[in-house]
Amino acid sequence: MFRFIWKYSKRDQLILLAVTTSLFPLLYLTLELPKRIINDAIGAATPVVDVLGYSLSQTNFLIILCIGFLLAVLAHGLMKMRINTMKGVLSERMLRRFRYQMISRALRFPQPYFERVSQGEMVSMITAESEPMGGLMGDAISQPVLQAGQMITILSFLFLQSFWFGLAAVSLIPLQAWLIPKLQRQINLLNKSRIQEVRVLAAQIGENAAGASTLRANGGWRYRRAMISDQLGRLFEIRFDIYQKKFFMKFINNFISQLTPFLFYLVGGILVLQGSVSLGALVAALAAYKDLSSPWKELLTYYNQTQDMSLRWDVVIERFAPSGMQDESLFEGEPDKHPRLDGDIVLKHASVRDMDGNLVLDDLDLTFPGGKTIGIAAPSEEDRRAISELLTREILPSSGRVTVGQEDLSKLHQGVIAARIGFASSRPVMFQGTLGDNVMMPMRLRPLSTESDDPGFAETRRAGNSTDPFRVDWLDPSLAGLNTVEDLRDWWLQLIDGLGSGAALFQRGAEQTFEANEHPELVRKLVELRPKVQEAVVKAGLQQQALIFDRNAYNAALPVAENLLFATPCVPVTQEILTRQGVFLGQLRELGLDETLVSLTRDVIDMLRQIFGLDGTDHPLFRKLGLQAEVYEAAVELVERTRNEGVSGLDDGQLANLLAVPFVISAEQIGPAFTDELKNRILELRQSHSEKLLQHLNDVFVPLKETEFAPGLTVMENALFGKVSQIGGARSDEVRKLIVDVLSENGARPLVVELIYDVPVSLGGQNLPAVFAEPLAFTRATIKKPDILILDNALASYDMETQIAVYKNLRALLPNATVIYLNDQYENPDVFDMFIEIRQGRVVSDEGPADVEEDSAASADLARKLRALEQTPLFSGLDRRQLRLLAFGARWFQAQPGEVVFLKDDQPTDGAYVVLEGEAGLYLPQPEGPDQLIATVGSGALVGELGLIRKEPRALSMIAETDLSCLRIGEEEFLAVVENDAATAFKLMQVIAGYVSN
Repeated sequence: MFRFIWKYSKRDQLILLAVTTSLFPLLYLTLELPKRIINDAIGAATPVVDVLGYSLSQTNFLIILCIGFLLAVLAHGLMKMRINTMKGVLSERMLRRFRYQMISRALRFPQPYFERVSQGEMVSMITAESEPMGGLMGDAISQPVLQAGQMITILSFLFLQSFWFGLAAVSLIPLQAWLIPKLQRQINLLNKSRIQEVRVLAAQIGENAAGASTLRANGGWRYRRAMISDQLGRLFEIRFDIYQKKFFMKFINNFISQLTPFLFYLVGGILVLQGSVSLGALVAALAAYKDLSSPWKELLTYYNQTQDMSLRWDVVIERFAPSGMQDESLFEGEPDKHPRLDGDIVLKHASVRDMDGNLVLDDLDLTFPGGKTIGIAAPSEEDRRAISELLTREILPSSGRVTVGQEDLSKLHQGVIAARIGFASSRPVMFQGTLGDNVMMPMRLRPLSTESDDPGFAETRRAGNSTDPFRVDWLDPSLAGLNTVEDLRDWWLQLIDGLGSGAALFQRGAEQTFEANEHPELVRKLVELRPKVQEAVVKAGLQQQALIFDRNAYNAALPVAENLLFATPCVPVTQEILTRQGVFLGQLRELGLDETLVSLTRDVIDMLRQIFGLDGTDHPLFRKLGLQAEVYEAAVELVERTRNEGVSGLDDGQLANLLAVPFVISAEQIGPAFTDELKNRILELRQSHSEKLLQHLNDVFVPLKETEFAPGLTVMENALFGKVSQIGGARSDEVRKLIVDVLSENGARPLVVELIYDVPVSLGGQNLPAVFAEPLAFTRATIKKPDILILDNALASYDMETQIAVYKNLRALLPNATVIYLNDQYENPDVFDMFIEIRQGRVVSDEGPADVEEDSAASADLARKLRALEQTPLFSGLDRRQLRLLAFGARWFQAQPGEVVFLKDDQPTDGAYVVLEGEAGLYLPQPEGPDQLIATVGSGALVGELGLIRKEPRALSMIAETDLSCLRIGEEEFLAVVENDAATAFKLMQVIAGYVSN
């Protein structure tokens, strides 16, 4: 750690050291001047004092010395403040550098390492655990120098006054240094015991809470209370010991600290009486000694802190230095060359091992021709992931190498790989921002300018952070061979159409809201198409589901406020916004609407409380209402109050809280509680008071006009100039499809799809539906026009016919790219220029799987079990780690023809059987005559799993028909895999569904 500190802050540390040393003369002055004031000014023998050849009166000399003392104290304090500020800045700068380096290192971790280190652990190390290190980085040199220097200065002053003063000051320090830590260690051991006993108490409390009914029913509460009392007694005894030792230690420390002043008073007093030492010197010595304890404690604290931080540093550095990290030089700066990766991809005896050293890919010797389409079928997800990570250099081969043309993949700069190789999967990682930010990530490879006007950028460089400015333009269309951002958007739309996702994204885009000033052409188009959309709705007979805005009719899909004002909100209507509209709330009170609306709120809250309760606000159906959880919770309390007191006692904030409910929820959502009488009342008030009410709400609501765009409404709602009913079911879906068709037929499709670019993405993409995942992954990988495109199950949701169409479209869009498709299997592998199949990390050939040399007989046996299990449909896609656990617990089972494997009504404790070779019959015993053959099972079949799952006796008997070879999987191992692997559980459900259908 100190090497890191010295390497990156040597200059700052030396400057800080120089400033620190300038503090000591000032400290000495603050000790010396009080002595001079007492001896030379107050204790002067004559009224006139001669100072440096000048004659001063005793009073003037006293004033000068006191002012000098004040200036010395002020200068000392200011200098100390400056030193602490410099240390703080240096600490933060070094902490910033350290965190940046850790984050940068994490970006170079081999991908498998992230499976062993959790995100939470990494975040904790970079944030919480590194925080105390920053303080030490600023204190590394200046703190011991400052504190030791202060001690030496004070001790020097004491020895200069009298040798005995200095000796008295240091005589008891060794005793404190030996005794106090010894007592502290005993207290630490007691605290450790206290923590252990508290954990025991917590477990007992938890047991009591979980089993309260059992204790009551079985009369065990008195015994448990006695047990808790005993445990509380043990805690009391430990705490009592802690208090005794803690306060004894304080007593000893304080006594030793006061023993030195005792010696000063005794010995110093005798010396003063004898005339050996002046009274001023004694007073100054006592004052100096009081300042001696603080730097001594700080030095002890610094020592303990360095020991603790050094240990913490070693732990953090160990975690952030895994084997297999990419070379830092391949990430920094710009690559020396930008070669095209359009040659053949050659895997020359390439093997990959996981973090445990187990083989994942075994001696792959393959050549993928450049510019062709390659299909790779690998049932194991781990195999597919390893191949894709190998080809994108996320992992390095443990042996062998990967080359593209004449380029060794392991030696290429990461900038070249990022620009030339595209990768997409069905589960893309999304970052907070917008969909466009995520899609255009490959086009932000480097900043377009190396200089920035940002004042914080200079500090960023000084702290050793990124040399790339953040607040500049990064989007570079030239990376895709394009000239403008508009060309890049057009290319993205072509990719969307080629993927066949244009229609789905168009539908989703039509449900987006947008800012009118950012898309003026779309605004004009929507207003222009309103008559056509409404005409199409009438022709289709969908008027009941398409609720067109009419000033003379109540729109059940609009909330109360929008119906009352016949306006749409340009900002979300929240309780805070309503509270600020004091005039509007006053007008509602004058019209008597407050009582009516609060009554409606009461009915709605009662209904919601019955459905969701008080703790169901995180339910998706509740979130769909658009009602804030805190508003709902506050409204529940206020509703109970209004039942007794009415609405007259509510202030504006409370009334706004209650009105937020009907102002957000529509009549359709409320249901029968929203009466026709109330609708008519609101319509009457709309005709008579809406314009007056709107005068004070111009910054919140915009009037609805058929010839103008309505902010806050979606594309679809603006095109309709209305709302689509939420309770119309399939007919409402017809309305949505109808509107989308009219927009598409009239040229609005590209304008609407472009809105998808601005869709906000929350942390981890949690707010995005699955329909966005594949288009995002696909277009992010292809937007840069890569030389190599790797698609790992990226089209999983598409049927084979659609996938083939996408293959053809992709080939037309990227005619020269090498496209590699990875999937578990393919229905029609003939569509590829080259097709290979990989199982258990090896290429499947006509000769069958080759035997692999293993370290021992046990390893060879495990490898045979692994190969056998992976050839079964149920376990073929199982994670390699789970597969090894399953194989480890499995046992070989052989049977001769006619031999019984198990009988009906046997307990299923022997496990399930995977048939590897031969055939077995499943028989239902009959009361009379031969057993009935129900089914014959052969290679790859799993038998007996239902009995394990249901924990019931065998339903059939299993008898070998031919020589039978099986793997028997124990009950515990089988259930552990099913419970911990969702894919296996899903496949098992499909198998069971097949039983039911048969």
